[in-house]
Amino acid sequence: MRIVELEGPITQELVREKLPRASVSVSAALESVLPLIHEVQTESLVALKRHAQAFDGVIPESFRVSEAQLSDALNAIDPALKTAIETAIERVRKVSEAALPEGFEVELGQGAKVAQRYVPVDSVGLYVPGGKAVYPSSVIMNAVAAQVARVPRIAIASPAQKDFDGSLHPSILATAALLGVTEVYAIGGASAVAAFAYGVPEIDLKPVRMVTGPGNIYVAAAKRALRGKIGIDSEAGPTEILILADSSSSPRSIAADLISQAEHDENAAVVLVTDSHQLARAVQIELEKQVPNLANRERIMAALSGQQSAIAVVSNFADAISVANEYATEHLEIHTANDEAVLAQISNAGAIFMGEFSPVSLGDYIAGSNHVLPTSEQAKFGPGLGVHSFLRPQQVIRYDRGGLLEVTDQLVAFANAEGLSAHGAAASIRFAEES
Repeated sequence: MRIVELEGPITQELVREKLPRASVSVSAALESVLPLIHEVQTESLVALKRHAQAFDGVIPESFRVSEAQLSDALNAIDPALKTAIETAIERVRKVSEAALPEGFEVELGQGAKVAQRYVPVDSVGLYVPGGKAVYPSSVIMNAVAAQVARVPRIAIASPAQKDFDGSLHPSILATAALLGVTEVYAIGGASAVAAFAYGVPEIDLKPVRMVTGPGNIYVAAAKRALRGKIGIDSEAGPTEILILADSSSSPRSIAADLISQAEHDENAAVVLVTDSHQLARAVQIELEKQVPNLANRERIMAALSGQQSAIAVVSNFADAISVANEYATEHLEIHTANDEAVLAQISNAGAIFMGEFSPVSLGDYIAGSNHVLPTSEQAKFGPGLGVHSFLRPQQVIRYDRGGLLEVTDQLVAFANAEGLSAHGAAASIRFAEES
């Protein structure tokens, strides 16, 4: 990994210049994705077959996974993996249940009440990646939050796997079965997002209201293109990690955590920000020690050597915190002598991992937090996936006769000031016989 010097003042422009994301663009990917979406919309199953052959190298015998396949996968799953999946489900469910928002009612006067309730979307399509790796963990993160929100219909799509005759990886099927999700499709990429948006009658896939879950740049582009036709969580791009560390931290642990995210994708953004030149060099040495022995070293080395990855050295830790807030990473780790003091100054991050024993990989699987998080600075304005993603706040207004009468004159004054006299009349007409 390269080392760059960042000298203040720390601005958004400086951070973007010195720590750029990978040279992939959702906007550029739209050019490739729009024809695929149109083909699914107009050609339905014919398009899905053509796309599956082109992108997955196999056409599923059935794009809809049978309940027998789900059951068989659950019966055959390795007991240790089943236990890990069950633990993850339990922990994510507990956190999701604690995060459920509560409705309320406010009495504003005699006979004047406004309430707020939370209503789930009526259907959701959950996208689970399946390209460079297999992600039963993403099934959990998506499905558990939707279940806690009480979404009535939950469907899953993931790319067909050539190694499994066009079906999905058994671990994904087993996880869906453990969660009781039976509507599962072997459809990948932008085609899956389009299929969820428009439906595929030949396989009894009805359109959904919302699509969530991580994916590659083409999945993100399809979400952008179809937003409005469907709701989406975010345009989640290649994974990101930024570690804030001072001289008190462990180079070995930091290197391992950087590597763990580089393992996802050649375009993964892997960043360390520190005020210690000594730590920066020690982490470089650790990377050189650890990477050669890893199974996915070629992918890791590509990510670590890309323009999106760097060790940034700043003159003081206040600048390090400013870099983190401007970068707005998906995953932020804090390794310092006073982690809580640093946390208090962080405003922009998808999820924050505190100290040496809270690595991002813990959140990827079994911490209880959700690993579907905003990337590409979206943490500056948007949250990660959670139970809230599937809920819509609705306000309910209950005024009786006396409640309306009390504010009618003020309502009429507002309406007249805006040149909308009929608005005022809609209230005053109810009391016209009394005047």
